[in-house]
Amino acid sequence: MTRRSDQHNGAPGDLPARLRVGLRHLEVFVATARAGSTRSAAERVARSQSAASSAIAELEATLGAALFDRVRRRLLLNENGRALLPMAASLLDHAAELEHLFNGAHAAPLRMAASLTIGEVLLPDVVARWKGSHPHSPVHIVIANSSAVIRSVAAFDVDIGFIEGPQTHPDLSVQPWLTDEMVVFSAPSHPLASLRRSSFEQLRAQPWAVREPGSGTREASDRWLLEHLGSIDIAFELGSSEALKRLVATGVAIGCLSRYAVASALADGSLVELRTGLPPLHRRLAIVVHKDKQLGRGAEDFVRHCLATLTDNAHSGSGPRRPRETVAPRRRAGR
Repeated sequence: MTRRSDQHNGAPGDLPARLRVGLRHLEVFVATARAGSTRSAAERVARSQSAASSAIAELEATLGAALFDRVRRRLLLNENGRALLPMAASLLDHAAELEHLFNGAHAAPLRMAASLTIGEVLLPDVVARWKGSHPHSPVHIVIANSSAVIRSVAAFDVDIGFIEGPQTHPDLSVQPWLTDEMVVFSAPSHPLASLRRSSFEQLRAQPWAVREPGSGTREASDRWLLEHLGSIDIAFELGSSEALKRLVATGVAIGCLSRYAVASALADGSLVELRTGLPPLHRRLAIVVHKDKQLGRGAEDFVRHCLATLTDNAHSGSGPRRPRETVAPRRRAGR
């Protein structure tokens, strides 16, 4: 009795060679690529550091190529590793879908990252409606500024990203979603709130509260305000739109945020939109995915749901929609 060879040299129709690359190898590889060390990767995949190091060594030996550059104690993806990463991440996603296929869930987790305005204001309603038709699909959302969202999608940490403004990355595909509008606002008691129109000189003289550098909102406000006002007194930089609104509501500064972010506060009167001579600024909100990422069924369904939700809401008059770009921003009469 002869021993079956691992190499496939038989005729067409014979069984293929035994696969030597396992999902465990790829799981450790992807975790190491994201974490930068086998120690951190081992924590992510619940293995010992020695087992993670062995898995990387076995994978490199099997493929016959180094996947990382060893720089001090860091493991940095080289050209081979960067070529393997999208395929490895996609295989792991499909493996996760297989695991959920017969356990009652019928869906792998949906992993997303969203900017603060989108993640805190727009996505909750969109996700809630989607869950109505996908009750067994777990949803994981990371909320960060747009720069961090782009990094997460580019590194395959998440499947889908939602960003504000023109920021992008050469490895990402950008799908326009909603159109947003920037708003200058204050507390109702602020001296500028009662003016028919605030002059540029008056706006420049005020302390401002703005978002932190790296956020899509900050990029838009800088471009808009600095272009027309020349310079402003940035007294507060905050990494949270909610904190910024609360600060402005005390009257210590005026603010600039997305209309989506301040809509409820303007409606209940806790904040007021200032009347200025600034031209309207509309910006794009977008969905981003990695060009080399093959989305799973759940992720593809969610993207379609987001785009369909936009169309449906434009007709029903509820939820997020495109602002009417031909109409000047709504202005509240001074008291």
